[in-house]
Amino acid sequence: MDAHRYCQERAAASGSSFYYSFVFLPAETRRAITAFYALCRELDDVVDECSDAGIAAAKLDWWREEIGRLAAGAAQHPATRALHETQAGRHIPTALLLEIVDGMAMDLEHARYPDFRALRLYCHRVAGVVGEVAAGIFDGPRGAHDRALRRYAHELGLAFQLTNIIRDVGEDARRGRIYLPQDELARFGVAERDLLDARESPAFQALMQFQYERAIGHYDNAMTALPAAAKRAQRPGLVMAAIYRTLLEEIRRDGFPVLRGRVALTPLRKLWLAARTWVSP
Repeated sequence: MDAHRYCQERAAASGSSFYYSFVFLPAETRRAITAFYALCRELDDVVDECSDAGIAAAKLDWWREEIGRLAAGAAQHPATRALHETQAGRHIPTALLLEIVDGMAMDLEHARYPDFRALRLYCHRVAGVVGEVAAGIFDGPRGAHDRALRRYAHELGLAFQLTNIIRDVGEDARRGRIYLPQDELARFGVAERDLLDARESPAFQALMQFQYERAIGHYDNAMTALPAAAKRAQRPGLVMAAIYRTLLEEIRRDGFPVLRGRVALTPLRKLWLAARTWVSP
């Protein structure tokens, strides 16, 4: 199968909100970001779909080697081959891709985080760095050394990951993972058993309101940091922000029903938000 077709089908099949932020991009940029997204999905699936931690670690080691082959122009996997076939993909710093792999590896080593400082490192690697790479693809070489743009990308990536953590509290707990910091669970009087038993107590509501306010703060920080000159190029990230922030607001409005199941926006709603954000000044 053609490498770019593989990545396109991988992105479309995921049903992720990220897919909707790519729709209006120029063809070459869309090919690069779709290949990068497909690579991230491959890395994420190693951890999510492999029940044996040893095998998962070995697969991530293979991906580290593959990223080395990508840098040398000898990639083997369709996602990395597609990435190398785009100019933006060839300019992604190898160190950033390896840091994303290190973030995925943290899921093999940690099922709990003692405090937000520890969780923030995880979020930085699996989302902040992803945001930085994506922003570089959208903005091109001129944005590679723009500190404000990098801060925007990291803040937005962190906001996305915190939204994911809020959305997936119940699902993650049932899989044995709790990303809510342990010291914050204790501060609000929420036990791990409460998450597994879907106990929606006033204490849980207060805990989730605290998580919501932190995430909103990072969305606001991202928008403040975004350079005006980069706004047009960064429209895909702004589309994602519109979709994710809308989801977060709906979760809060509905009383944080995240222990019973996963809250999601419909594909039509995502497409509408994407189109509205894309054409906004």
